[in-house]
Amino acid sequence: MKRKHKKYSRPKRPFDKTRIEEEAVIKKKYGLKNKREIWKADAKVTVMRQKAKKLIKAPQEEKKVLFSRLQKIGLKVSSISDVLGLNKTDYLERRLQTVVLRKGLAPTIKTSRQMITHKKISVNGAVVDSPSYIVPVDYEDKIMKKEKTKKVTN
Repeated sequence: MKRKHKKYSRPKRPFDKTRIEEEAVIKKKYGLKNKREIWKADAKVTVMRQKAKKLIKAPQEEKKVLFSRLQKIGLKVSSISDVLGLNKTDYLERRLQTVVLRKGLAPTIKTSRQMITHKKISVNGAVVDSPSYIVPVDYEDKIMKKEKTKKVTN
């Protein structure tokens, strides 16, 4: 069995008032379950930045591979400086939960989370029950509510 590793790191200063208040605003805006989801998004962005830093002196083809991968998930990047300028809110905007709200399939962010976890939302014909699913640009217009089917009993 493969050992499970953390996908985030806790803040260095656990009781920093300004960070706590900022995270509370982000948590409310994006309807997150807990602050760990913010830390995970921050860790993902940090990994992207580290890859971009390694590619500064690399040939243009390798840079284009990174840019195309980030553009597929909907991040607007065309240079190394754009990747280094990414922050956690850019990444949180691409979550299925926020995309469902932006499309108008749910009235509130909490409702969109509930609909996703209750398997009422499908992406490209497949039911996705993870609110943290990062929606590729290609599938953004293929997100829809699952149709209710009436059961006929005799």
